[in-house]
Amino acid sequence: MCGICGKIHFEKTRKPDPDLLRKMTSVLNHRGPDDSGIYTDGRVGLGHQRLSIIDLSAAGHQPMANEDNSIHIIFNGEIYNFEELRKDLGGKGHLFKSYTDTEVILHLYEEEGTACVKNLRGMFAFAIWDSNRDMLFISRDRAGKKPLVYTTADNSLIFASEIKSLLQDPAVIPEVENEALHHFLTYQYVPGPLTIFKNIKKLPPAHSLILKNGNITLERYWNLSYQKDPDCKNIEACCEKLLHVFTDAVKTRLRSDVPLGAFLSGGIDSSATVAVMSNLMDRPVKTFTIGFEESDYNELPYAKRIAERYKTEHTEFVVKPDAVKILPKLVWHYDEPYADPSAIPTYYVSKLTREHVTVALSGDGADESFAGYERYAANQLAAYYEKIPKTFRENIIKKIANLFPYRENRWSITRRLKRFINGVRDTKERRYIQWFCYFNNEMKNTLYTDSFRNSVASFDSINFTADLYSQSDAQNLVDKTLFVDVNSYLPYDLLAKMDIASMANSLEARSPFLDHKVMEFAASIPANFKLHGIQTKYLLKKAFEPLLPKKILSRKKMGFGVPLNRWFCQDLKQPAYDILLDKKTLERGYFKRNEVKKLLDEHVALKEDNSYRIWALFWLELWHRTFIDKRETIGV
Repeated sequence: MCGICGKIHFEKTRKPDPDLLRKMTSVLNHRGPDDSGIYTDGRVGLGHQRLSIIDLSAAGHQPMANEDNSIHIIFNGEIYNFEELRKDLGGKGHLFKSYTDTEVILHLYEEEGTACVKNLRGMFAFAIWDSNRDMLFISRDRAGKKPLVYTTADNSLIFASEIKSLLQDPAVIPEVENEALHHFLTYQYVPGPLTIFKNIKKLPPAHSLILKNGNITLERYWNLSYQKDPDCKNIEACCEKLLHVFTDAVKTRLRSDVPLGAFLSGGIDSSATVAVMSNLMDRPVKTFTIGFEESDYNELPYAKRIAERYKTEHTEFVVKPDAVKILPKLVWHYDEPYADPSAIPTYYVSKLTREHVTVALSGDGADESFAGYERYAANQLAAYYEKIPKTFRENIIKKIANLFPYRENRWSITRRLKRFINGVRDTKERRYIQWFCYFNNEMKNTLYTDSFRNSVASFDSINFTADLYSQSDAQNLVDKTLFVDVNSYLPYDLLAKMDIASMANSLEARSPFLDHKVMEFAASIPANFKLHGIQTKYLLKKAFEPLLPKKILSRKKMGFGVPLNRWFCQDLKQPAYDILLDKKTLERGYFKRNEVKKLLDEHVALKEDNSYRIWALFWLELWHRTFIDKRETIGV
């Protein structure tokens, strides 16, 4: 796991500035503290920070060249089938100077050109400069585990693992992209290919970027198909195949030359990962869990049950997050406004884990392949709800739901019922987004100043993601919705969170559920094997029944959250008022003071749980003060 960056001038006579490349590279030191290097030649400059995982020797130094120094690569990630590829390439006459997966990509590119990515099994973002073709080739893994951002400025293409690296270049001016801010308030993250900065883009997952003759082209090399496998009609056969492909995905992720462990939350996904690891390894799995004092957010007892069953070398730690102290560090690491509160516990568990190991397996990605969220079931229930006469729905059921008082417990029935009813009125595609959005269109129109509302009036945040439904070849709503999440929520929220939180602590996170073979298998099975009525993860639970306790299989999905609602009534109450109603904040011209104050007042008075909305505004302002006002260029 590493950090990469580069700058390629369009004018062939211009040379890159080595000092700038060093600055761009050094700001990524947390991603790879073990080694660093730059390469310049003609109009090309490449930079690399290395976290050594495979072949810890100096032979793994990057940027890395082929035998005649005509091709150079910088690589961030892991290729899990590199040994098999290496053997095949060796048989074709390629010579290797190291035992790294980086060199395998280099020779595979020599053999197959840009099509090489189709043979890679893993997580990656890499750049290859081919001086023979005078071409830059950049590619990103299928699911979007490893990040890559880029921009054009100073008559050049500039790219990096993180935006803060781009901002080291004086030619890259940090200006807010209003459309991205508008979407952030809906989704809690900035959906790609946008970033919060004007003229800076995310390279989408499963895409390659090619720069040749001054032209930049993007190509998609992989997409999930939801056409059904005719052999996957039997649930028992599907369970057997799932165990096979998942075990293989775990096995390939156990290759490491440094200590390795696993995150263990006590949920089905991480528990299944640990169970399979335990059956494959010849020593106890090192597992790591954090807990909280608040029972609603504490998963320690469930994790301990799995640790005891599989006799893991278990480490657990109860944390009391200091949001005021940790937030500036997180804001700097995330580069963009990011309001998913699970960023905090993910950072803490990564920090704890890194004290013991350098690589950790996680359960990320299972929900988006096997229908693990309640909102998938809500989509099913909505079909029944729509059969109730509209007058009865609108005039009676909704009014009754709104009579229920505020409930602090995030699992309260009334809280979930209100969210369901408020979202079900829209189309099938749009209502799905309504169920998990922070600010819907009506709320934003009320919150915005007239000038900001006018500047984003042509952008519908709900449609930004709802339009993805039409891009899937799925024949049913469940699979279409899974496709939407795989192409939006998964890469731009969940995987961004894990990459940033783990890399902030120089920890590599591997996710067997995100193996493209596991994802392709999940897409090929009947939708009712994933969501059975309103039972989520039906096949997953059935397949792992022999390996996991019933209490783990039947427990309600908890998520990895923090008690925001209490924080904004207690520790964060005054900071929220002070920062969100500050003159500097309001002079940005986005929000009306009285509407922001109303959100705060309603929350403190326990009239409405506005904690997630306040959190989004809070993080947004801290981001402005870090990247727009100060433009800090050093780490926290």
